[in-house]
Amino acid sequence: MTSKHLPYVERVTLAHVIAAAVALTLMAPASARAQTPAGSRILVVPFENVQREPKLYWLSEASAMLLADELRTRGLAAIPRDERVRAFEELHLPLSASLSHATVIKVGHLVGADEVIVGTLALDGDNLKVDAHSIRIDVGRLQPDVSERAPLTDLFAVFGRLAGRLAPDARVTAPADAHPPLDAFEHYIKGLIAESPAVQAAFLETAIKLSARYDRAKLALWSVRTDQGDDAAALAAARSVPEASPLARRARFLSGVSLLDLKRHDDAFSVFKGLVDNAPSQGAGARNPPLAAALNNLGVVQIRRGATPQTGTPAFYLTKASDVEQGDPDYLFNLGYAYVLDRNNQGAIYWLREALRRDPADPDAHYVLAAALQASGSAVEAAREKELARQLSSRYEELERRAAADKLPVPKGLERVREDPDTRTGLRPEQAIVNSAQRDQRELAAFHLDRGRRLYEREADSEAMVELRRVVYLSPYEADAHLLIGRIHLRAGRPQEAVDALKISIWSADSAAARIALADAYLKLQNTAAARTELEHALDLDPNSAEAKRMLAQIK
Repeated sequence: MTSKHLPYVERVTLAHVIAAAVALTLMAPASARAQTPAGSRILVVPFENVQREPKLYWLSEASAMLLADELRTRGLAAIPRDERVRAFEELHLPLSASLSHATVIKVGHLVGADEVIVGTLALDGDNLKVDAHSIRIDVGRLQPDVSERAPLTDLFAVFGRLAGRLAPDARVTAPADAHPPLDAFEHYIKGLIAESPAVQAAFLETAIKLSARYDRAKLALWSVRTDQGDDAAALAAARSVPEASPLARRARFLSGVSLLDLKRHDDAFSVFKGLVDNAPSQGAGARNPPLAAALNNLGVVQIRRGATPQTGTPAFYLTKASDVEQGDPDYLFNLGYAYVLDRNNQGAIYWLREALRRDPADPDAHYVLAAALQASGSAVEAAREKELARQLSSRYEELERRAAADKLPVPKGLERVREDPDTRTGLRPEQAIVNSAQRDQRELAAFHLDRGRRLYEREADSEAMVELRRVVYLSPYEADAHLLIGRIHLRAGRPQEAVDALKISIWSADSAAARIALADAYLKLQNTAAARTELEHALDLDPNSAEAKRMLAQIK
């Protein structure tokens, strides 16, 4: 994708970013250009294969992984591949495409990166030539290119030197994992990027045959087998990682997930309990996602197999998970769900509302909250929550039949297993709200809404989204905030996320503007019938709306 193929707004953004970056680069001293602030999150994007050389196609992905690994050994917070892939999927971007700087910066904003590293690679005879530069997206600074050249057989050394030149002030603080043979590494990368699970598995199994101690390939094979639904094969892949491996704890966690999927609950409990009991010590205030994930999954085991006084209740483990990784919406949902199953409706209402403050478009949380409110005697509020859940998802009729058959307030199976122990929860709104207890909550929400609106109008969408998330945290059903969030998703090319936000806006306070925006989202999803319905509703609310009339005429 080149800049000429981007929408007008994105092309303007690219021009502004590059112009500002070049100006700042020229003004900055060389020492300032070379420094990466401590704690900065760095996104490394797959390098572009400028010659379109078929035999080098796998090196684009390999470049991003190798450079990120080398930066992490220097104590820098390079974003893992899984997080990068999720961001590309959310923006509907192909992993192997050539992207403009503006699009790369958009991905960086989505993952909370301060710096993005992009580059190119080409083959000159038997030599590989690599060029890279970084973009400081938090300050708008484009840093100079650095280049390395070496035989393709020295691939690992090339990216080690490249990392050293991109971050000259950083020193190696952790030993790098032992590099596998180059042919095993090539098969591993091809296994990661292959399009079909069968081909992925074949490449990964070949990589393991070529290097029996290639534990990264074994864990990648676990992921493929899990996606295929072959939990026994996934369990075997995870268990093949030896205890002495640096990846042993991760492999043990993944084996616990497979045991859960195989309904071997007692074995899964033992695995996760062992991980909790032997968790490495952390400094005060440190995040520990692996510990929180293991505690969450212990709670899930107890929901599924039933608790005893000796083994602990689901709420016991889920409360601990929420304490370790505060604000994670999945852990908060699980805790509320466990309380509903235990008929503790007041506890459920509290935790589900906390989950919805972080993720207002979570239909299951609205649905379970409705059940808790109904059981506590708040029938009107329960009906509203259930109505919103049904607007966000169409699956609740069948779930209600299942719950009635089991004589439960809510259906079984809504609990959320954490499959990746290192999943990042992202910025939580409460981290950014300072001294909120000292000011009226509605006044504070209005302040952030006004800031969010002004930032949206200036097309500063990332900053606007931070402000609007603060509004939703303070006032979960603020219609104007959800309308602006929906419009930001639309502008960023995320129509499905826009639909969810706009439905909440309409449910909170129906408006012609929200209906028109929702119609726009449906048109981008090629759902013309739904778009027409929304535009007709908009004209019922505002018969003089020129925008609704224009869009309706275009559809007809």
